[in-house]
Amino acid sequence: MQAMMQIPIFTVDAFTSRPFSGNPAAVCLLENDLDEDLHQKIAMEMNLSETAFIRKLRPGDDFTKSSCFGLRWFTPANEVPLCGHATLAAAAVLFHIQKNTNSVLTFVTLSGELKARQAEDHIVLDLPLYLTYPQVLQEVEDLIKTAVGDKIVQDLRYSPDTKKLLVRLSDAYERSVLEELQVSSQCLLSAEKTGKVKGLILTLKGNSSGKHKVHDFYSRYFAPWYGVLEDPVTGSAHAVLSSYWSEQLGKKEMLAFQCSHRGGELKISLRDNGRVDVAGQTAIVLKGNLTF
Repeated sequence: MQAMMQIPIFTVDAFTSRPFSGNPAAVCLLENDLDEDLHQKIAMEMNLSETAFIRKLRPGDDFTKSSCFGLRWFTPANEVPLCGHATLAAAAVLFHIQKNTNSVLTFVTLSGELKARQAEDHIVLDLPLYLTYPQVLQEVEDLIKTAVGDKIVQDLRYSPDTKKLLVRLSDAYERSVLEELQVSSQCLLSAEKTGKVKGLILTLKGNSSGKHKVHDFYSRYFAPWYGVLEDPVTGSAHAVLSSYWSEQLGKKEMLAFQCSHRGGELKISLRDNGRVDVAGQTAIVLKGNLTF
């Protein structure tokens, strides 16, 4: 009989300090190479928006002592080039479960090297910053109408690097307007005719009035093209949002809130090297082993 394979696995809620909010990701620690097809099978089995796989890069590497690891991310449908919340989750497992002794961890990924460091009760991710460019309405009119109906759109941008479309709603709207939008993600697929949109960001300028904590901007994110109807809190979308709102608000330090049903908060700091620090908290809610 073939020996059973066991892989340590964790579920981590990212961009929150409270269990059962933020964005959940599964994290697998790979002591040895894993068959290529098993990455996707495990991600389907976990059925979360992302499953992250941390692997050792050299023989003799150690999850507690080494500072550089390979990292890949899979949705239930496919591998993706960048995932912020699952990177935060991966760093949390290494720092908090494996008690990794390094102050900075480096992950070798499809988006180059990403760094994560501890800062008090947050983990800070060093992500690429993606620029946006004005987008002609006519080209994506059906998609926007499907997403926001008759709501007033104040600005429209496109990020070619990430294939994300950014739709800014009118500043006249309150946060509740964004929260209450009923977006049929499945309908977005048929409304997107250009083939160039793989993620839809809806965003709104923050306001200081009302019952909520002050945030610089709000967002929601939809990626049915990757099998994710609505993502609860999205680090990679904030790599796009950060460049846009920094330019609009004239700020380098911002506090953002993604107002999905689960909700999550991100601290943003633009660096001078064309990258962005996105910081968040984590809650580890499950520890176990995959056995197969």
